Amino acid sequence: MSGPIRHDFNKLNRLPPYIFAQVTSLMAAARKAGEDIIDLGMGNPDLATPPHVIEKICEAARNPRNHRYSTSRGLPNLRAAITEWYRRRHGVELDPESEAIAVIGAKEGLSHFVLMAVGPGDVVLCPDPAYPIHQYSVIIAGGDLRKVPLTADSDFFASLETAVQRTWPKPKLLMLSFPANPTTQVVDRAFFERVVDFAKENDLMVVHDFAYAEICFDGYRAPSILEVPGARDVAIEFGSLSKSHSMAGWRVGFAAGNRDMVQALTRIKSYLDYGMPQPIQIGAIVALRGPQDCVQEACDEYRLRRDVLIDGLAQPGEGQWKIEKPLATMFVWAPLPEALRAMGSLEFSKRLLKQAQVAVSPGIGFGEVGEGFVRFALVENRHRIRQAVRGIRRFLRESAP
Repeated sequence: MSGPIRHDFNKLNRLPPYIFAQVTSLMAAARKAGEDIIDLGMGNPDLATPPHVIEKICEAARNPRNHRYSTSRGLPNLRAAITEWYRRRHGVELDPESEAIAVIGAKEGLSHFVLMAVGPGDVVLCPDPAYPIHQYSVIIAGGDLRKVPLTADSDFFASLETAVQRTWPKPKLLMLSFPANPTTQVVDRAFFERVVDFAKENDLMVVHDFAYAEICFDGYRAPSILEVPGARDVAIEFGSLSKSHSMAGWRVGFAAGNRDMVQALTRIKSYLDYGMPQPIQIGAIVALRGPQDCVQEACDEYRLRRDVLIDGLAQPGEGQWKIEKPLATMFVWAPLPEALRAMGSLEFSKRLLKQAQVAVSPGIGFGEVGEGFVRFALVENRHRIRQAVRGIRRFLRESAP
């Protein structure tokens, strides 16, 4: 009697093991055992969606006209609202008919664009460390991934030049994301000017994930790559309402930029989906066009949480851990304490979970260059973060050589 058929999922075979799963599994087991785990691992916003947005979604959901299929590229008014946001925030004029599209979260839009644009043998340059889908989307599409080190003390453009010189066939696409997840690195407009020049010189498409566009602190303002003259010749940019308007679970995002790139995404989405549910699109219109106090309130809360975590860990005494304050994102990217660096980020994260009841993301999960770091997500309230600080400092005291 023959046994069960073995199925070969070719694309899954190309994906590396998901390192975060080890910490997630340990956290689930600890919670099942009754432990109070403070989860600063996954970047899952805990702030509530603004009431006026929820009310509009509920109102629209009661209208039977919104129960039908929508359109994959987004309602005309939503695409108009996206271009209005670019005009208001970045001084960029876009055509809502050909240069903007709604997506079901930036992650969906970006991964489907890569699936459309990249094929077997196509080379893609991607920073390391990086948000996992930036690298994995290339692997899923069958492309050839080339990682480019992105650290505070490295020359990113020199590394790009080296990657291009050593690669054949020549790279087709450059993946970027600033403000950066996980490293929280920020750039100025001059950086994007160099990116656009580099892309034109090397005939590259540029994909920019702009998910943290509005989560900025201490006077920093994140530029859009589309602000640069000539950027729309080479670039498509993905934005999101997940963090700015606390709409992560609603899955609201957008893409804008180069007409051909936007139209390519529009075409593949027409085969794959009917877009967001229409009531959510209507809520997104209100989010983009309505009062923006909620965005500043979210920024203020993430900044206060950042300060509670970093200032608390930096207090003098045993268990002190000094970390640089980020200017953007809802994360803190922290080098492992010197005395514990040899254990590596994954083992450090496991021990921190077991001994301090605090979950963080090991840096190695974001790429080889992420080793030696952990990422904190500021997704618990300030009281819980103070509790986490006490647990972390106790762990550091007890673990000191």
